[in-house]
Amino acid sequence: MSGVWKFNPRNGVIRLVENPQAESSSSSSSSSSSSSGKRKVLVYLPTGEVVSSYSSLEKILKGLGWERYYGGDPDLFQFHKHSSIDLISLPRDFSKFNSTSVYMYDIVVKNPNIFHVRDM
Repeated sequence: MSGVWKFNPRNGVIRLVENPQAESSSSSSSSSSSSSGKRKVLVYLPTGEVVSSYSSLEKILKGLGWERYYGGDPDLFQFHKHSSIDLISLPRDFSKFNSTSVYMYDIVVKNPNIFHVRDM
């Protein structure tokens, strides 16, 4: 996971740009996945399964000791682990999760060696 993290002040999203030279040389691209146009997917490494829905992600996270956290924000789908102070916050709309790899990398960082983000 190398690259440069860029903040978009228009929508408040931080995203990983894996090839910043390619992005700066192209005209201003949309905030989808990466400058190369490749879509990112979250992969559960023990089975090689691509996470395709929140229900499959929730099942995996529960098996890892995460549980649903019902905070005050109805726009977020959140998970908490009692053994840590970590909180995973995801947009309620799964299409936003799929189009922005920042959410996927948050899961990868908080679950080392369990998940991986790949280009599709």
